Amino acid sequence: MSLVARVYGYPPDHNAGSEWMLHSMLRPLAERGHDVTVWLSHPGKTEKRYEIDGVRVVPFQEGLDFAAQAAEADVLLSHFENVPVLAGLARDRRIPLAVICHDNFATSFHNAAGADLVVYNSEWIRRDGEIFYARYPREFLPRNSIVVRPPVLADEYRTQPGEAATLVNLNADKGGELFWQIAAWTPEWNFLGVRGAYGQQIMPPPRLPNCEVVDGVPGQQMRDHVYSRSRVMLMPSLYESWGRVAIEAFASGIPVIAHPTPGLVESLGDAGIFAYRDDLGAWIHALTALRDPANWAQASLRAKARSLELSAAPDLDQWCDAVETLWDTSPRISTRRALSRIWRP
Repeated sequence: MSLVARVYGYPPDHNAGSEWMLHSMLRPLAERGHDVTVWLSHPGKTEKRYEIDGVRVVPFQEGLDFAAQAAEADVLLSHFENVPVLAGLARDRRIPLAVICHDNFATSFHNAAGADLVVYNSEWIRRDGEIFYARYPREFLPRNSIVVRPPVLADEYRTQPGEAATLVNLNADKGGELFWQIAAWTPEWNFLGVRGAYGQQIMPPPRLPNCEVVDGVPGQQMRDHVYSRSRVMLMPSLYESWGRVAIEAFASGIPVIAHPTPGLVESLGDAGIFAYRDDLGAWIHALTALRDPANWAQASLRAKARSLELSAAPDLDQWCDAVETLWDTSPRISTRRALSRIWRP
């Protein structure tokens, strides 16, 4: 099978959770022997084609023949703003289209309408999607849908936890301002802020000696440069449809304190420690409680158990099977097989 994806950016240059989820889904397809190519729609740091874990990536600067190459694909895949372009190409060329919905925004659901396969990144996004599509005629609906929780291979993130309270991505929506307020009120903790892949980053105020900021870290280096330094992960996010960083931290038994967005409540389950982002006192109390070794050890055990539970989920196999079914049932593939039977000597 030849699978062509069209997306804005891709690892290791673009280090957002959505892109690492996509890569985690494309790797097993490449491991099954399929030809997987990602074409970027935006200029990035890398100007030459490269390969990562068996997935070929074509940068925007070398992608002038994207349309011609995509027209020969067996399956097309996209997410976010590139979906309409690929949807038009898929209709014209009768190529099956898979779309990943990383959020519950109306635009995402609207763009995915009529796709052959829609992938929701959580159960709550799936429920919102079904509510959205229930208002429209049958021909508007996706032909099939599955849930794939952002896959985290725990062995690739597991390490010995460090000593810092950490936030990944310091923009306002991720809780950058609150993070530094917590740091000011809990001087007994060291705080590690990791610059994010998007959004204006909020730096710590002067004269906070317990704070450090580091540049963004590629996903495959998070274990050595972030999780090995972290004792607690803070996620006071305004919106998270799932929260991949939390599950990566769980692989090492790092407790997570989070604002209870629907995605984080679902992903963290019983292992989560929750505090509303507008309640500074709740965050200080939760972080102070984790200074107690016994409290931290109990929270760490719950984190490891949740990591093991999610690692055992069959999502990736279901995803690969669903994409291969698109390939097997594609009208183009059926035509090719019929012609091969006709012309076989």
